[in-house]
Amino acid sequence: MIEVQAVSTAYGAVPMLRDVSISVAPGELVCILGPNGAGKTTTFRAIAGLLPLSGGSISVMNRPLASLRTDLLPSLGVGFVPEARRLFPQLTVYENIKLGFAAVNRKGRFEDGLDAVAERFPIIRQRLRQPAGTLSGGEQAMVALARAIVGAPKLLVMDEPSLGLSPKLIEEYFEVVSEINRGGTAILLIEQNAEHSLTIAHRGYLLVKGRIAAAGIARDLLENDITRHLYF
Repeated sequence: MIEVQAVSTAYGAVPMLRDVSISVAPGELVCILGPNGAGKTTTFRAIAGLLPLSGGSISVMNRPLASLRTDLLPSLGVGFVPEARRLFPQLTVYENIKLGFAAVNRKGRFEDGLDAVAERFPIIRQRLRQPAGTLSGGEQAMVALARAIVGAPKLLVMDEPSLGLSPKLIEEYFEVVSEINRGGTAILLIEQNAEHSLTIAHRGYLLVKGRIAAAGIARDLLENDITRHLYF
């Protein structure tokens, strides 16, 4: 689903990612962890085709990213949940979610997809005609996820989705993410919340200063000395 091979990136003369390799297989839930400034969002931007590579390669859905326009990725079955939600605040919840469906360019009915996400997030049905910018942080997080999954993607790439959520909402949100994965959607979860991420993930990677400092099965990473030093 995703193959990141020896990728390096830089912002101007400042190196960010250094020889990073990551993979996500069909049906997997893989997390990327790391402290602030580790390169997590840079990884998201590179996978989304928003950042040029200074080395290495990325393939998404078995196609080289270099040959794809970013706006075509949803039509291949890739959903994105960017950091800070990135909703259109003046548009209604209905309009924001419909944009996610339109990006996939599906032949199905939007209303069917909307019914499916509203069943998962009942509050969405009550907020459909409300401007997205007037929602609470938790409600915006639900809408951003609904926008990403309304087209039934095969792969979901998420950047810091728990940012700004209360502890209770974080637990509920991660349970929903786990349910989506159990339904067959592969997920790359880029997060700072190590404990919750490693609880639901199959495998994980730990980024430190732009390099992979540790990788492996999620339960092993929970006991890893580097992880424990950084988080626990």
